[in-house]
Amino acid sequence: MKPRVAVLCSGRGSNMQALVRAARAAADYPAEIVLVLSDKADAPALGIAREMGLRAEAVPAKPFGKDRAAHERALDARLIEERIDIVCLAGYMRLLTPYLVGRWAGRMLNIHPSLLPKFPGLDTHARALAASEARHGCTVHLVTEGMDEGPILGQAEVPVLPGDTEETLSARVLEQEHRLYPAMLAQLAQKISLPGPASPS
Repeated sequence: MKPRVAVLCSGRGSNMQALVRAARAAADYPAEIVLVLSDKADAPALGIAREMGLRAEAVPAKPFGKDRAAHERALDARLIEERIDIVCLAGYMRLLTPYLVGRWAGRMLNIHPSLLPKFPGLDTHARALAASEARHGCTVHLVTEGMDEGPILGQAEVPVLPGDTEETLSARVLEQEHRLYPAMLAQLAQKISLPGPASPS
């Protein structure tokens, strides 16, 4: 049985689409994308996922106010109900609390648009250009409590070219994200034990 994967998105979900396409393109891909969740009801990723035949739902953060852990318990409940084994963050723009990170330790992946440990956080392309970096890229890592600090599973590099703008550099990095993320998910899926976390007691 293949590990069941949920993807958490806040925006357009281009990496979610890359994961789904990769999982469906090869019969021997070692994971199955079965659920897409978003903290925003109007996230474009939800509509795209539904068009791709996936279960896609919003678990809006707003009703929970400042109680981030309560929102994450609602997310976690859906993950458990769907018997999820691995969680992939794909443009999920909320900083997670120790509750959800601890529940999914070793089973939650994130993709970040820089060569970590350089440029954690936001505006990575602008920061790489401002620093006159010769190389830039993306990183897939396990999620821990520190922002963009988890163990690195893989990276992909692109050159920073003369005349690059944030937009041109971002586009080149995104191409690599769409290759790297499915490869790193496959790598993790082949290593984890099944099933994933049980309902909290």
